[in-house]
Amino acid sequence: MPVGSTAAAQSPDPTEERTRWVVLSNTTLGVFIAMLNQSIVIISLPAIFRGIHLDPLRPSNIGYLLWLLQGYMVVTAVLVVTFGRIGDIFGRVRMYNAGFAIFTAASIGLAFMPFTGTTGASVLIGLRVIQGIGGALLMANSTAILTDAFPPERRGFALGFNIMAAVTASFLGLVAGGLLAGVNWRLVFLVSVPFGLFGTVWAYLKLPDNGARAPARIDCLGNIAFAGGLVLVMVGLTYGLEPAGGHPMGWLSPWVDGELLGGIALLSLFVQVEKRVTDPLFHISLFRIRAFLGSNIALLCSSMGRGGLQFMLILWLQGIWLPMHGFSFESTPLWAGIYLVPMSIGFLATGPIAGRLSDRYGQRWLSTLGMTAAAVTFILLLALPVNFPYPLFALLILVNGLGVGMFSAPNTTTMMNSVPAGDRGAASGMRATSMNAGFVLSIGIFFSLMIVGLSASLPAALSHGLVTQGVPGPTAVRVGGLPAVATLFAAFLGVNPMRQLLGANVLHQIGPAHARVITGNSFFPSLISVPFHRGLQIAFAVSAALCALAAGFSWWAGNCRPTALEMSDALEHESFVDGHSTAPIDGIDAALPDVVEV
Repeated sequence: MPVGSTAAAQSPDPTEERTRWVVLSNTTLGVFIAMLNQSIVIISLPAIFRGIHLDPLRPSNIGYLLWLLQGYMVVTAVLVVTFGRIGDIFGRVRMYNAGFAIFTAASIGLAFMPFTGTTGASVLIGLRVIQGIGGALLMANSTAILTDAFPPERRGFALGFNIMAAVTASFLGLVAGGLLAGVNWRLVFLVSVPFGLFGTVWAYLKLPDNGARAPARIDCLGNIAFAGGLVLVMVGLTYGLEPAGGHPMGWLSPWVDGELLGGIALLSLFVQVEKRVTDPLFHISLFRIRAFLGSNIALLCSSMGRGGLQFMLILWLQGIWLPMHGFSFESTPLWAGIYLVPMSIGFLATGPIAGRLSDRYGQRWLSTLGMTAAAVTFILLLALPVNFPYPLFALLILVNGLGVGMFSAPNTTTMMNSVPAGDRGAASGMRATSMNAGFVLSIGIFFSLMIVGLSASLPAALSHGLVTQGVPGPTAVRVGGLPAVATLFAAFLGVNPMRQLLGANVLHQIGPAHARVITGNSFFPSLISVPFHRGLQIAFAVSAALCALAAGFSWWAGNCRPTALEMSDALEHESFVDGHSTAPIDGIDAALPDVVEV
């Protein structure tokens, strides 16, 4: 019998039904603009730096570029668990409404920021951090609010629709960023303002706050340890990408190593604190539930693989493929977003359908098949040449989008169904942390792989190519010896660095014919294509392995039959989550064999 068929036969109350659609539409708008702003800046960075008159490729400015790229994701990853737990205590809708207001205020500040140069970049980063606080409040509580509003037999559809909007926004942001930045960089931030104002007022007036609350004291030590640990780890990952001490990256820097080790130590302290305090930030014993643990690990692996895909495909398109096909470097950010649309179509096609199917037949098969399909597409992308035929490329990223869409809603349904009502905010926050931390980790991992590959072979290739075009040997060696991260970001930003790196005097000296070749569309992409493709193949292989792991953990997590778990919410909350008592978990095990104590 399909899961939840008995409950589905009951006639819904019209008032409750209208309320559910208000909840679904408002929370969908909230996560859409939060995720849109996570990706819209990626494509808009060249226009933003031009607008504030700052050169992103100067070594001294790489930190500004990294933090404009990473700051929003770091903040959301760090704060979502804390904000989810605060929502459990004081009301999820209250925290969600505050998120809309903070996000909108920061968007207004970003759009009208008056400064230029390094001051302007610093202010933008600060406002992006504030915007990330609003985004964290939205993402931490939206999933829990949806879970509260919809009955178990319809929860997968609601979560699927919501997640479809979120994941699609992360890719549509690439197109929107290219279009809006082409007009004015301020529009990239201004576009969120009317939606934010409308959503703030609408949520305040119409969103019901009827979720279960868990009155408790704020776990100050747990909050400090968790937030501090994540901040140190993610700051270390970010600064590890910058050149340091004569090395192409900063992984050997004692500061980076200290940040990473200090972050791990604080996160270990967080686990010990949560086992001992009366009112923990997060009930660690929830990880003893197979469905919750397995779905979280699967989401982390999926996010790392998917994040790697997004950035690697942007680099591939903007740095090599589009210029080789006659697109100007300035236009490549927009066209990269357009050429990635098939992936968004895949998400749109399977998100709500997968959610509804998981309501009827369970989540295991759908989430496992989705990640298996994503892993297969990564393996097939390995076989594509650098100058690939677009129809085949479009087919592969379409299938990848279908697979990720098939995975997302069942994965979230498994996770949210597996916890009692009083912990849904914290569980939603942990889900958002797994997702956002996966993206941040993927940037560190995949950019590092690319920089290592480029550092090994690009200097000689670039120097030789410049010498063959008449550039003096010392100048060619100097340009070839520049940090590989600058070359990587040039490809990422859709910038041809040759004119800037050589300067007008050298270009005049070698003559107009050679200058046209060096500053043309093919010279720079052809030089970086071979070392770039080697790094790309390693990155896709890692992504395939991560998606295969996500498929395995999805299968291990099993199905979460919501009717049995909804009955478990009637049990005493403390006995369910108390790490010193396993009786309620055993009770759930008896009713639900697929959700077992680990």
